[in-house]
Amino acid sequence: MERLRTVGGWLHRRADDIASIMLAVMFIAFICQVVFRYLLNWPVGWASELSIVMWLWVVLWGAAFVVTEKDEIRFDILYSSVRPGVRRIMVIVSSLALLLLYGYSLPATWDFVTFMKVTKTSYLDIRYDHLFAIFVVFVVAVLVRYTYLLVQAIRGRVPDTAVHLEEN
Repeated sequence: MERLRTVGGWLHRRADDIASIMLAVMFIAFICQVVFRYLLNWPVGWASELSIVMWLWVVLWGAAFVVTEKDEIRFDILYSSVRPGVRRIMVIVSSLALLLLYGYSLPATWDFVTFMKVTKTSYLDIRYDHLFAIFVVFVVAVLVRYTYLLVQAIRGRVPDTAVHLEEN
């Protein structure tokens, strides 16, 4: 189990690294776009397209592999105010709902992404199925995450996602 945690920690750090690289690429493309358009008076579409592609990928990559349960932004006033047994039921119900919805949407998502192989982006010539493949990865990651949360809740372990503020 300790080896699994070590490998998981290493993979999480590499996911952070990849997200950082994508943010850097997006920033560099943005700076190139500004320089080319406003200093050289030569607008380039590839920089804008690259920024959009990186934004799509970094958001879905981050949601799939970087953001932890504690890091997610949510309104947890109700969740924090109930007993642990009720929290457990809330986690079970929400996990089942999300598993049902994402599981139901997965075949259609796959069909859409594989269908998009017929077109490419305007400037970078990236096939849309490659571009949107991150959404399939995201859906599978959500399914794995909420399956894990469901199993943990059934076993009686509910993640404490609330941020507790100390009063001064």
